[in-house]
Amino acid sequence: MVPKKPHALLLWMLVCSGGSTEAIEPISTSIAVGMAAALTGFLATYPNIFYYFNECCRPEWISLNKTGLKVDLDRKLFGQHIASRIILKAVSGFMSNDNPKKPLVLSLHGWTGTGKNFVSQLIADNVYKEGMDSSFVHIFTSELHFPHASQLETYKSQLQQWIKGNVTNCAHSMFIFDEMDKMHPGLIDSIKPYLDYYDKLDGVSYRKAIFIFLSNAGGESITQTALDFWKAGRDREEIELRDLETLLSLAVFNNKKSGLWHTSLIDRNLVDFFVPFLPLEYRHVVQCAKAEMIVRGHQPDPSVADQVARDVVYFPKTERVFSVKGCKTIESKLDYYL
Repeated sequence: MVPKKPHALLLWMLVCSGGSTEAIEPISTSIAVGMAAALTGFLATYPNIFYYFNECCRPEWISLNKTGLKVDLDRKLFGQHIASRIILKAVSGFMSNDNPKKPLVLSLHGWTGTGKNFVSQLIADNVYKEGMDSSFVHIFTSELHFPHASQLETYKSQLQQWIKGNVTNCAHSMFIFDEMDKMHPGLIDSIKPYLDYYDKLDGVSYRKAIFIFLSNAGGESITQTALDFWKAGRDREEIELRDLETLLSLAVFNNKKSGLWHTSLIDRNLVDFFVPFLPLEYRHVVQCAKAEMIVRGHQPDPSVADQVARDVVYFPKTERVFSVKGCKTIESKLDYYL
């Protein structure tokens, strides 16, 4: 909300001039003193005005839009009834708690293109006014930020400092770790103390932060369960979290290629939810294509969406039930038809 007082912006510009002598050269000393006095009085009347101009770690900039999150999950995320339900309850419950005992830790698992990154974006969009562009949302990608196994100890130290520094700056920080399946085993354990049930560590409380791990690890177990339901003639919406959670956590914990291999985060039950993302079927790919048309400002064309979905590769080869890459290639394929 921008203040309606017409002189607010002028005063903000005066303050942001940084006191440069060149900036006030034409103004006499008496006028400058008078303006300074007026500014002081204005700030006394409107002490929070500058929080509206620059992003700050305050409710004006960080506050959950629960209705918005629910609508986004219902209308924009396809084929993920389990993930939608868990994400909404976990995030809304955490954000409504003024005194959480520990940070919220979510581990999202599934094949490429099933919506893990997209859900992270939806959470950010409905918690932070600036969404993914917020200075309080931080993304780490394994191959970019931690490429060399020989520098593991250096990465551990850097990661600890990055998280400590950012949480010190804003308790409601969000950290997204992409490509956990490519992360060096042992690295993520370096931040284990920050995810635990501590009031403070070295004077810093991490209990209001959100940590999200994204990984393809466990995708085989999720896919096999979905395929078993399909072969048994059961609807995918019948799959429940209890059918997957234990199987998923064990698969991830014992996967030597996963950044969560034998991690203390799982051993100490610090991951609040293992969220499975089911493989997408033909109908979900059609929905993705239509949604992308809307994003581009086009009226959804069922025939085009159908053609795009038909061009996608499915597995198993004979049954062609699930999309190999989910909806990941929809944008590029749609370019060909529009």
